[in-house]
Amino acid sequence: MEFVVRAALIGVGATALFDLWIRLLVLLRLPAANWALVGRWFAHAGRGRFAHADIAAAAPVRGETAIGWTMHYLIGVLFAAALLAIWGLDWAKAPTLGPALAVGLVTVLAGWLILAPGMGAGIASRKRPNPNRIRLAQIVGHAVFGLGLYLAAVIVEALA
Repeated sequence: MEFVVRAALIGVGATALFDLWIRLLVLLRLPAANWALVGRWFAHAGRGRFAHADIAAAAPVRGETAIGWTMHYLIGVLFAAALLAIWGLDWAKAPTLGPALAVGLVTVLAGWLILAPGMGAGIASRKRPNPNRIRLAQIVGHAVFGLGLYLAAVIVEALA
């Protein structure tokens, strides 16, 4: 049970920091993730359709924004669980930055190899205008998520 609770708290905390980072980007007039389109993709995937030429052109799904936000946080929790599965609860009780940052950076591959191609952007968003700019923003964002895994683990342990 401790594993599940820590994974949930660490994952939600790290995802929240990631979202604050995205808010900062929006203030700087940089594009942010569209969780409605992510929700649309997940809803269509649940019906067996995993690939789209352009997810924005796919039929809208009722509740797609809520689905997108829910999946965003659920995946954050799953990535935190992966961190704990690899480094164990001992890491969560004495967190260090290295493993958290490593997991954060590796998670960018899920977007590059699953989500972007499925939504019609190609592997690592190669079909989008300025793919290198998008990739850099994604790498930095996932590094922030990794930092969030570490900070959330520190806070969770301090409150334990």
